[in-house]
Amino acid sequence: RSTHPPPMKILFLFLPLIALLTGALRAADDKLIAAVRAADDERIAATMAADAARLGAVYSDALHYAHSSGKVDTKASQIKGITASGNKYERFEHKERTFILAGPGIVLMKGRVLMSMRNRSGKLVNDLNYLAVWREENGQWRFLAWQSCKNPPADAKK
Repeated sequence: RSTHPPPMKILFLFLPLIALLTGALRAADDKLIAAVRAADDERIAATMAADAARLGAVYSDALHYAHSSGKVDTKASQIKGITASGNKYERFEHKERTFILAGPGIVLMKGRVLMSMRNRSGKLVNDLNYLAVWREENGQWRFLAWQSCKNPPADAKK
């Protein structure tokens, strides 16, 4: 006769510990996602303010920003494009913005945004689907990469 408890009894002994650990991990993930969401909110505010110092603080030095037009910017050229081009970003309306923990120190952000801006030609609204990458660098979340594509106009979807 075995002196070991049945496997089911062992499982029931560990269930509260498993539930506690799962809850703690979920809370940590929620806190991490909230920090990345706040960093993205700051990126948007800095873009709308055309503030080079704030953009420099949120962008990774390794930024790869691929516009829906196919143009690719670095950190320096993206900041210059926002602050010196004469374009004024007026509104970012998220239709969807989802954050996905991809691994240690990496969060993917995907979604759809209506980006309103004004330039020399007038007002422009881009309806974009995007995938972005946030990376934790020295304890701070930095914007590492952006890739977007334009959605067709509503009348073209019929």
